[in-house]
Amino acid sequence: MASTATAEPQWLEERRRKGAELVESLPLPDRKSKGWEFTNLRKLKLDSYENSAAEVEISGGGDGVVVLPLAEAVGEHADLIGEKLGSLVPADDYFVARNEVAWNDGVLVFVPRNVISEEPVRIQLNLDAEGAAVNWRTLIVLEEGAQAEVWENCVSAGDDTDALLNSVVEIAVGQNANLNYVSTQDLSEKAWLFSSQRAQVDRDGKLDWAALGFGGGNGKVRMTTNLAGQGAEARVTGGYAGGNRQHLDFDTLQEHAAENTISDLAFRGVLADHSTAVWRGMIKVDEGAQSTDAFQECRNMLLSTDAHADAIPGLEILADDVACTHAAAIAQVDKEQLFYLNSRGLDEPVAKSMVVEGFLQSLVERLKEGPVREEISELLSERLDEILS
Repeated sequence: MASTATAEPQWLEERRRKGAELVESLPLPDRKSKGWEFTNLRKLKLDSYENSAAEVEISGGGDGVVVLPLAEAVGEHADLIGEKLGSLVPADDYFVARNEVAWNDGVLVFVPRNVISEEPVRIQLNLDAEGAAVNWRTLIVLEEGAQAEVWENCVSAGDDTDALLNSVVEIAVGQNANLNYVSTQDLSEKAWLFSSQRAQVDRDGKLDWAALGFGGGNGKVRMTTNLAGQGAEARVTGGYAGGNRQHLDFDTLQEHAAENTISDLAFRGVLADHSTAVWRGMIKVDEGAQSTDAFQECRNMLLSTDAHADAIPGLEILADDVACTHAAAIAQVDKEQLFYLNSRGLDEPVAKSMVVEGFLQSLVERLKEGPVREEISELLSERLDEILS
């Protein structure tokens, strides 16, 4: 799917202009920049990448569900796009500002009030051109009482495709709405990935968000869930598997802005060879957001003495009637488990694979039962085969 060029509304032209001014005023983040201490961008040569559209395949949704290229939606759903686009992820960051200026491709998923999507919406984004810079926007809006499942998958055309993906994802879950959102990426290890993602969940809404990162050589992913209405719930499940010299960087924020809200975040990471990863999580409870129940954890398994992980949980609590807990762990493969499996006649590679699969099983079990869960389980198994071989 290539976007159709149309005259843009004045408000969008103005936003692009302001974004360009911000890009000019901001330096490229370095390791002295807040939030970028673990990620080195010295090898990133932005001028070597050319702004390009991706190859996109979209399917699913069903009656009553609007799924459109974002450039078309700007014309056909002008009021909705004008209200929602940029309302959750502000253009106050270097890469978000670049996206604001340069995006020429993206998708709108809009589920009107009380509409239940009959089948998952699937979005396949292919980075197939060497030297391409894809600035992609995803906007998902569920009105009151709506239900939907959306799976967004980003892949490279080949193992050596050198490209850059700079994406912005905005998700609005309305009152009493229910969204299952799955985001997976298996980019080339030569690719750069920058993504700013934010979801807002209104009163009694529910969000089940799964994010899996297998590819990309370097970059940063930021994920925020804002529980904006009473009774809102969000469950976030993350997984990553790195090999060779990959560097994976995730920032997560669970923001509780209303009373009686629940968030549950769990990340699992497996790292082999010389790969590295960092996860920084924050639970933020605003003043007055009483009866908050929040949990976060990140657990990493290192398959090599050269692999490295950092897991940094945090709490910022301004209310007094809350239950907020966090956990983090980093460990090598359990030698006792390997010894036991070896004693049962399993050779070292098979035993190691079984231990790693067991470690990740709790992640798979958090996902909603159905075809998407089965496919994600297969993707995990395939990725493990790659990094264990």
